[in-house]
Amino acid sequence: MLNKVPEVTIIFWIIKVLSTTVGETAADYLNFDLNLGLTTTTYVMSILLIVALVVQFRTTRYIPWVYWLAVVLISIVGTLITDNLTDTAGVPLETTTIVFSVALVLTFAIWFAVERTLSIRSVDTTRREAFYWLAILFTFALGTAAGDLAAEKLNLGYATAALIFGGLIAVIALARFGVKLHAVVAFWLVYILTRPLGASLGDLLSQKSDAGGLGLGATMTSVLFLITIIALVGYVSAGARPRDAITIPAEEATAEISS
Repeated sequence: MLNKVPEVTIIFWIIKVLSTTVGETAADYLNFDLNLGLTTTTYVMSILLIVALVVQFRTTRYIPWVYWLAVVLISIVGTLITDNLTDTAGVPLETTTIVFSVALVLTFAIWFAVERTLSIRSVDTTRREAFYWLAILFTFALGTAAGDLAAEKLNLGYATAALIFGGLIAVIALARFGVKLHAVVAFWLVYILTRPLGASLGDLLSQKSDAGGLGLGATMTSVLFLITIIALVGYVSAGARPRDAITIPAEEATAEISS
């Protein structure tokens, strides 16, 4: 089958950040505003995620709306996993951050050991796609834990946390284009960091002013970001065509971690 990962462009990163923000605010909206509760919300969203992933795995090429629906849902579920561990089970954020970091590293290690590559240019088999989505799930869970740890447990505040994670992304970008940090390493580092960045932005917009936010509420923030995601995915879909290429600089075309 063709490569099932979208082009790594500025639109990709915009939708990614918006999706991570929706993951944070939508989870809060369903849990608190609709009073579904954390357990019911987790069950409902997990079922929807499984359905979306079944559809995604059954495709033979990248289909924008299918892919990004799965990303939005896995963002919500990743948030809920961390929330269940911290709010229900009482696991400290420091512990969840470490546990999900280890889980992500192990996922990459096994992925590389089996496939001899972590390149997103070659997500063209079912097994590679399974590794890909498992890694994404752990990036969202890890990002939620790290974002909450920075903004709430360490009392940095949502705006400060967003600036810190945004600054780290900028450092990685400079390392990529300045000292030629490996393309695959740079991609996954930024992918991880956009999760706490999006979560911090979501909390900054949705939380009440006395909690350090701007008071837009989870409903308004989720709706605004979902509309933007739909518009961008529609734009991408209008220009989509079957291919297994990712439009990135030529020197990255062959850049992958392989033996």
